[in-house]
Amino acid sequence: MFEDLSGRTAVITGGARGLGYSIATALAAHGVNIGLVDLLPDVAESARRLASRFGVDTHATVTDVTNSDAVEAAFDEITVRLGVPTVILTAAGITVWNDSVDVAAHEWRRVFGVNVDGTFFACQAFGRRLLASGRQGSAVLMSSMSGLIVHLPQHQASYNASKAAVSQLGKSLAVEWSAAGIRVNAIAPGYFLSDMTRQFTEASPELAAAWIDRIPLGRTGEPEDLHGLVVYLASEASSYLTGQTLVIDGGYTAV
Repeated sequence: MFEDLSGRTAVITGGARGLGYSIATALAAHGVNIGLVDLLPDVAESARRLASRFGVDTHATVTDVTNSDAVEAAFDEITVRLGVPTVILTAAGITVWNDSVDVAAHEWRRVFGVNVDGTFFACQAFGRRLLASGRQGSAVLMSSMSGLIVHLPQHQASYNASKAAVSQLGKSLAVEWSAAGIRVNAIAPGYFLSDMTRQFTEASPELAAAWIDRIPLGRTGEPEDLHGLVVYLASEASSYLTGQTLVIDGGYTAV
């Protein structure tokens, strides 16, 4: 069903580990060459694992997504090594839990820097190359159900606001780039067992239990639960779908 993906190039920010790397495996399994962008130095090893396991071409860059010049340089490297990327997944993201009256200015700016600026700079670099080459493509932005609702018991105003911004950014780019055949959608995961959430659940098992109590399907998401949705959005199977935020949360926001 997704044969059109084979031989294409995808860039994944935040791809060294966690949800980003997991989704990279799903795309690589369909023959997509993968460029991984991450601040973590082990991104190179992650790229090597993908190449060894799936037989695709890969390239890794250690890059701070909040630095627009560095992001442009990373896309230059990936384009030279793998060709013009026609798929992007923006998975780089962070959160800060704190009462809003106690959040320091640098914490607020850091969350927005990674989650919003980093997403925009990556999309900007992606769009520039597609527009210049006349090629079509698909961008998948990692938003969150946190952009649609307010969670309890944790307080995370900066994260919630940043993810709402990501969804609106996706709509804006989708409309702006539609004439060029560049589709832009966001996915809004619920509680998934990513590296970011595990640090909280392992420190507070009762928090994990409280989350699960609110999920109609009775469990948190596994990284593999995102694979089908992202592969679909990357593929021409979703050629009439753009400007949307697709919630995948086990029913959490339905009740």
